Amino acid sequence: MKDVLKKVFGFDQLRAGQSEVIETLMAGRSALAIFPTGGGKSLCYQLPAVLLEGTALIISPLLALMKDQVDGLVTKDIKAARLDSTLSAEEYIETISKLKRGELKLLYVSPEKLGNTEFQKQLKGVKISLIAVDEAHCISEWGHNFRPDYLKLAAICRKLRVPRVLALTATATPKVETNIRRQFRIAKNDVVKLSFHRNNLDLRISPCSADQRKDILLDKLRECSRPAIIYVTRQETAEEIATFLAKNKHVARAYHAGLRSELRREIQEEFMGGEIEIVVATIAFGMGVDKSNIRAVFHYNLPKSLEGYTQEIGRAGRDGQPAICDLLACADDQTVLENFIFSDIPSERAVRNLLERVLRLGESFDVSIYELATTCDIRQTVIETLFAYLEMDGILEVGGKSFDTYRLKLLRSLKSLLAGRKLKERKHLEHLFAPLDAEWKWLSVKIPDVASELGISSEKLRELISELETGGDIALKKSGWRQAYRLKKTDADPKSISAEMAIKLQERETRELSRLDQVLKLAQGKRCLTQALLAHFDEKMDEPCGHCDRCRGTAPVKLKRAKPRKITQSEHTQILALLEETHAALGTPRQLARFLCGMSSPASMRARLYRNDHYGLLSNLPFTEVEIFAESLL
Repeated sequence: MKDVLKKVFGFDQLRAGQSEVIETLMAGRSALAIFPTGGGKSLCYQLPAVLLEGTALIISPLLALMKDQVDGLVTKDIKAARLDSTLSAEEYIETISKLKRGELKLLYVSPEKLGNTEFQKQLKGVKISLIAVDEAHCISEWGHNFRPDYLKLAAICRKLRVPRVLALTATATPKVETNIRRQFRIAKNDVVKLSFHRNNLDLRISPCSADQRKDILLDKLRECSRPAIIYVTRQETAEEIATFLAKNKHVARAYHAGLRSELRREIQEEFMGGEIEIVVATIAFGMGVDKSNIRAVFHYNLPKSLEGYTQEIGRAGRDGQPAICDLLACADDQTVLENFIFSDIPSERAVRNLLERVLRLGESFDVSIYELATTCDIRQTVIETLFAYLEMDGILEVGGKSFDTYRLKLLRSLKSLLAGRKLKERKHLEHLFAPLDAEWKWLSVKIPDVASELGISSEKLRELISELETGGDIALKKSGWRQAYRLKKTDADPKSISAEMAIKLQERETRELSRLDQVLKLAQGKRCLTQALLAHFDEKMDEPCGHCDRCRGTAPVKLKRAKPRKITQSEHTQILALLEETHAALGTPRQLARFLCGMSSPASMRARLYRNDHYGLLSNLPFTEVEIFAESLL
């Protein structure tokens, strides 16, 4: 082991915790590694993967992390690959071939890929040495809506008869730790947990009102070193603060999920390279970002949970040098964060509508999650979570994915494409390309419609188009993916199931509110901030840290929300005028309340109602109050 560690990875010795995890895996047992951000989790599966016979599957939600790690391993002459959406058809086929021939030591895939039954069939006959599950807390109650396929991973590992599993996380409360151990059947003695205490992080709480916050942030940035990350809740806030800082001569950029992927990648690369000194970001930024010299992390808005807060401040000072972590605590953020929680949970009526649609589609069916989300006005991640529960309850079985819209462009003339083909195939191709008015243009093809016109199955049409792409005859772009399912319980009752699902979603809502309350208690508490944060993860620290605001004698301040205001007559009149426009996406009290609170929904996004002048009109009011008001109008 030491020889491989030195020759392949270039390390003389393992870091704290790594040897215990690796020895457990080499002994054939599963393990749980709870290491702080930057604690060296990757080597815990990379070294055993090289030493063990077979292929290690690494489950990661982060495409950028997959690419970076695979590139790094390949430079060390380790046979590693990834399967993700950026691969061409040829690259995908080649990777699967290498996997089946046993030529890969590590293969990185997403949780969705491992959950795909077609991919599971491709694993048949493959010797799997271990499965490493990164961000393992997502299989538990925190992060259900992060990637719902995490909920199914433990059952899939058992189905594949994996000899050992390594669960990895940087944030796990005692309850989450117990849940991970139970699902992956990990012995208590095989949990390796490192301290979350980072003595180079200076934790600060800066109470402020909403109108003071920008100037306070500016003052603090003048005093601290760079680079820095500023975390905000909303995309609009990220843009607003980045613009504000740029006007005040700071090299700052906004980063959020609303930006094009190319632009996000550009911003991240410039930040990593030192061209940008400040990134103002939603939580979309940071996961998989391994920049050692971040000198400050500011929370411009309250974080949603202590788990998220711990991960985010963990990105500061990874080089061991002093770094500042400052939370600009404004009680008014509580309203917006609570509104996100309340508006995210669909009503039982909406859940029943969804299930009645799905459970009556027949024994085998495929659906577009996007279309379901828009039609039922339930977020895609929530629908995927509900479907994951249905799978776990044995009601649904997931199948493969396909795309229902193809865009084709001829790379050679249609005449030469048709030459030498059988009559039946010629007719199919002539019909397929008949709408094309110029051979150099792109042609949009709705697979189900064209397959029906040709009298063949959608799968057969996809195979024909795939053959054209493989042969270099066409360029191909796919969109509008559909997920296949099989109904295992044909007598499933939508009404009773929707009642059960509504209870689960309500429990999730309660947990999210509780997590927000824990953040507020930390911000207003008298205790050493480091001690209080460690206690949340069941870690005891005997003495105060000596490097936080409370240890310096900065007294806590009770955070007070602005005095609740009433809906004005002018706002009432504007809302009545809005209702006269009869927008279908605002047909229920909950839909109207979401819109008025500035919370997008699938139906309102499709109708582009976020451009409406009244969008977010009551965003500073509690969602529950706005929903009651909406009920009085509809």
